[in-house]
Amino acid sequence: MRILFAEDDPTLREFVTRGLHESGYAVDPFGDGEEALLAIRTTAYDVVILDVNLPGIDGFEVLRRVREGPDPGPAVLFLTARDAIEDRVAGLDLGAEDYLVKPFAFAELLARIRSLLRRGGGRSPILRVADVELDPASRTARRGDQVIEFTAKEYALLEYLMRNAGRVVTKAMIAEHVWNFDLEAESNFIEVYVYMVRKKIDRPGVSSLIRTLRGIGYRLDDSAS
Repeated sequence: MRILFAEDDPTLREFVTRGLHESGYAVDPFGDGEEALLAIRTTAYDVVILDVNLPGIDGFEVLRRVREGPDPGPAVLFLTARDAIEDRVAGLDLGAEDYLVKPFAFAELLARIRSLLRRGGGRSPILRVADVELDPASRTARRGDQVIEFTAKEYALLEYLMRNAGRVVTKAMIAEHVWNFDLEAESNFIEVYVYMVRKKIDRPGVSSLIRTLRGIGYRLDDSAS
């Protein structure tokens, strides 16, 4: 899942960005409100995390401009030292889904991100395709009664495919949302990760849930063959 994180403190920005990367998220960090707004308008983010006190335009103004457009935009969480009740009310009234005050525990930030992802688009908290289940809250996966262990990036890849079940996703889309960079034409690392995920979720004698569409991308569904 792809996250935008706007924070003017470079030390905190680096700390949170590194932690989110290690937790399997693709992250675009920004230190300026105008740059963050431009990125939100041109990139499909799953969650946006905003500080209020940003240079250029502040976080409240960023959110106001996002929400005034025809597309309501992604889920937004304010992460800020502004802890007055009127600030919290202002952020939520502008359309933020959540408001977390600094100092904060990183584990709580991760929990709130998972909560926003579960709420997004009316999706069920548990992702299911055939007999494969992913629980974004606990970041666990199973097929039938068997619990499956994944690395952070393997899990992120499977989660992205399951959130787009039945749709074709290109390698470029996977690279952007799971790894957060543009895919080089000659790179085959996505094929490697798809292979590793297949090895963990497929069963002998049963068609693979992840279908490869040559020259196009991948599709995950219970009719894959």
